[in-house]
Amino acid sequence: MFDLQNAEFGVALMNDRRMKHLNERFRHIARTTDVLSFPVYDTIEEFPSDREILLGDIVINLHAANRQAAAYGNTFNEEVRRLLIHGFLHLVGFDHERNAYQRRKMEKKERDLQHALEAVD
Repeated sequence: MFDLQNAEFGVALMNDRRMKHLNERFRHIARTTDVLSFPVYDTIEEFPSDREILLGDIVINLHAANRQAAAYGNTFNEEVRRLLIHGFLHLVGFDHERNAYQRRKMEKKERDLQHALEAVD
C-alpha cells in the first residue's frame, strides 16, 4: 500500500487542554480537536529514497478519542487506532480539507488501512 520500509513517525498522546493549545498555536483554531499531524514533507513524492526518513509527528487527544468511541460505537482502542490512521495519512500527503475529491480519497484509504489492520488482529 505504501513503500515506507525505512520510515518512522512519532506519536504523542494529549488531553483536551493541551490539544486546544496546540490547535490554536499551529492552526489558529481556538478549540480542541481529536488528532493533529505535523508532517515533515508536503507530499510522498518528496520522501528521500536513499535513507531512513522521519515522516513527522501525530498528536492524539485521548479525551476526544474516549468521547468519539462512545459516539461512533467503537471501543476506545479502536478509536485511537482510527485517529492514528487518520494522522498517518496526513503525514504521507493526504488532505481531506482541500476538496471533496481529496476527502473521498482519504476516507477510502482510511477504510483500506483499517481493513488491513483488522486482517492481522
